Amino acid sequence: MGINSYRVTFLASIQWMFFIFANVVVVPISVGAAFELPAYEIVTILRSSLIVTGVACILQGLIGHKYPLLEGHSGMMWALVLNLAAAAPSLGLSLTDVGGGIATGMLSAGGLIILFAITGFINVVQKIFSPMVMTVFLMLLTFQLAFIFFKGMLKVNEDGSLDVVITLFSFAIALLVAILKIKGNPMLGNFSLLIGIIIGWVVYTFIFSTDSVLTSSTEVKGAFTLFPLGKPNLQYSIIVVTFIACLINMSNTFASVRAAASMYKEEIKNGQFRNSMFLTGVYSIVASLFGLVSLAPFASSIGFLESTQILDKKPFLFGGGLIILLGIIPSLGLLLATIPVTVGNAVLFVAYLQLLGTTIKNVSQFSFDSITIHRLAVPVLVGVSLMTVDVELYSSLPSMLQPLLSNGFIIGVILSVVLESTVKWKQSHIMPETESVNKGT
Repeated sequence: MGINSYRVTFLASIQWMFFIFANVVVVPISVGAAFELPAYEIVTILRSSLIVTGVACILQGLIGHKYPLLEGHSGMMWALVLNLAAAAPSLGLSLTDVGGGIATGMLSAGGLIILFAITGFINVVQKIFSPMVMTVFLMLLTFQLAFIFFKGMLKVNEDGSLDVVITLFSFAIALLVAILKIKGNPMLGNFSLLIGIIIGWVVYTFIFSTDSVLTSSTEVKGAFTLFPLGKPNLQYSIIVVTFIACLINMSNTFASVRAAASMYKEEIKNGQFRNSMFLTGVYSIVASLFGLVSLAPFASSIGFLESTQILDKKPFLFGGGLIILLGIIPSLGLLLATIPVTVGNAVLFVAYLQLLGTTIKNVSQFSFDSITIHRLAVPVLVGVSLMTVDVELYSSLPSMLQPLLSNGFIIGVILSVVLESTVKWKQSHIMPETESVNKGT
């Protein structure tokens, strides 16, 4: 390996570290705030999140599915946890009651997923998450991420008004990253995300005040506490909702691994799903212990890989190691936590534009007519429509149904599973030249 190769690996590892951190950091901070934890406890959860995420990425890359896919906090589970915390008063429960019920649900689901992997039942679950269901999953994920990161690029003041200057700055960073990717030379294009984060972070720090929740002066305590959101209990309604969501969360693994195999032009080998799912079940149990959101492989990592065009696995593994280091050394993690939220969202918005290309490739493997188009249009359009509806409109529904029915992503995937399981669509729906991608799954 020459000097240039070492340089590329080093820079790519740093870029992976920033990418993983940007996707992870906001989750434990927002969950800690939702459960009204003190700042030092939020820092502890953040450190746990970084260490668990780094270890999870490395293990998945080495003995799980063996692809460079971020193993991070599931966006679907993140939204569910925040919704349950917000619903606590209307349910007549304390936040610790809700947190304990979530922990029990995650522990139970993690144990069942591990059992699925050990007994080989994962093969049956694969058939439920068919190629069409995964296509719907990717399409809904594309819309969900676009909504989240575009909204995150908008700087909203405490009075509800838009800070035009900072918002324009975040759009300028997004434009810079896009130009580097499209117009720059291959080297600049491959590291456009890293360049965008560093330039945005430095310039923002000199011009504006920080919009980070945590600062480098936040109190840090050494001990890691178990069940910081609440000890496991038998709040059955919370347990059931969390348990169901964790099982649906398995679709992340199937979508991510299939998309990665297609990108690398490989057939999925026996055991990749089983090994990956076993680890995901273990991570669900570990996450519940430290007050974290369930982890899953990020299908959106495909967008990052296509954007950087660096497919070598070594930088991913090194990046996971650096994330672990950030969790072990509090000052480093808190330093990166000062990255402006709007800058991070701007860079991730551009990175995930590539996910639309992956989605289009998946859609192109199917042929549609006026009848079969419903198998795609119904779950996607219903899911996207629910994403845009104000959640307060669901307040008249039973409290336990609100988190599920207001989640367009979950409802869209469930609709797709139901349609694929109950309707006999034409057998010629998959184009011949792409059938090999789905064989071996």
